[in-house]
Amino acid sequence: MQQLSLNTPAEGFIDITGQVRKIVAAGNVQNGLCQIFVPHTTAGVTINENADPDVVTDMLAALGKMVPDLPYRHSEGNSPAHVKSNLVGCSLTVPISEGRLCLSTWQGIYFCEFDGPRSRKVWVNLVGS
Repeated sequence: MQQLSLNTPAEGFIDITGQVRKIVAAGNVQNGLCQIFVPHTTAGVTINENADPDVVTDMLAALGKMVPDLPYRHSEGNSPAHVKSNLVGCSLTVPISEGRLCLSTWQGIYFCEFDGPRSRKVWVNLVGS
């Protein structure tokens, strides 16, 4: 298993596609799966369009509208970040074929920060032959 280390903004999406591709290229897996896991409760990982930066802006705005600032009982003040993390999810599985991630032209893998700035980890595990 490989680990990526990230320094994140207060809130935002970080394109980690290139870093994951490098791990896959070095991993000697021709056909299999790439498991990407975020071990944090106020962050996530997703696949989305990576050509137009407005998509990321729109995603953050939509998540902000879906998760309002309520009188949450969790006293740390980051309850919206926990809810957003649950909506987005903390793991992805991407197929590997012929030694490459099976992503379409417009897809990218994004680390999603909802409670930064922080130092974060992403774990990448390759399975296959």
